[in-house]
Amino acid sequence: MLKADDPRQRRIGIGLVTLATLCFALLDACAKWLVQTLPVMEVVWLRFLTHVLLMGTVLLPLHGAALFRLHAPKQHLLRGSMLAAMTALNFFALQYLQLAETGAIQFSVPILIALLSAWWLGERLDARRWVAIVVGLAGVLLVIRPGSQAFHPAIILSVLNALFYAAFNLLTRRMAATDSPESIQLVSAFIAAAWLTPFALLQWQWPADGLTWGVVALCGLAGGLGHQFVAQAHRHASAAVLAPFIYQQILYMALWGWLVFNQVPDAFVIAGAAVVVLSGLYLLWLEMRRK
Repeated sequence: MLKADDPRQRRIGIGLVTLATLCFALLDACAKWLVQTLPVMEVVWLRFLTHVLLMGTVLLPLHGAALFRLHAPKQHLLRGSMLAAMTALNFFALQYLQLAETGAIQFSVPILIALLSAWWLGERLDARRWVAIVVGLAGVLLVIRPGSQAFHPAIILSVLNALFYAAFNLLTRRMAATDSPESIQLVSAFIAAAWLTPFALLQWQWPADGLTWGVVALCGLAGGLGHQFVAQAHRHASAAVLAPFIYQQILYMALWGWLVFNQVPDAFVIAGAAVVVLSGLYLLWLEMRRK
């Protein structure tokens, strides 16, 4: 293992988290393409089913039964349930919204985490953090523009997904102290797939051709690899080093939106995304200074 302050270790971590952002952007692009022709709940279920099958094939020979020795089973059940709900909300929103729009709203998560930490964990926020939170939320409002013609009700689903994701991140941090990243990601995906099975089968529609099946497999592979890359990245570099590089995902989402769906975000979405990202980075900088 490389030393914690080794620049090479940090570069490996940054490279892995970059791969993760590419995977997650590809996951959303695949999902948006699939939900145009298949029921959303079926797409969500197939995303987790392929995730479990593909990552289980890789991880089970390496770790065996150790993957299922869980220190906090109830927390795993809660995390898997939240993962299923979040993904369903995101995929429903992707039916109607641009990838860049959902990405901009998703990156309000660090701002929401700061709010939840103050409310849930009792952390005190100083004036600078409150300013960053308020400015970041103003950036979200620029993206969603409530009351304007640009507002689509599906934006509410994306906002709910961001709220769930903030709580999901806090829960994951707590679980990481006792369980391995491989167990956390595989067990949660299995629980999500189990929850979604009856809903998917009730709406089942056979994918039309080999291309659709290929995109389904790519969706699950991108999700599984993305989570694994994130887990591995944190073994090489700290969260403070990695966090700024996660924001590059919004660029890839905008690129996929343009290449696949011929959708270009307008000036409000671009400006709002920039405000959200800068506010999140400022909160991160304040956190690094405090530590």
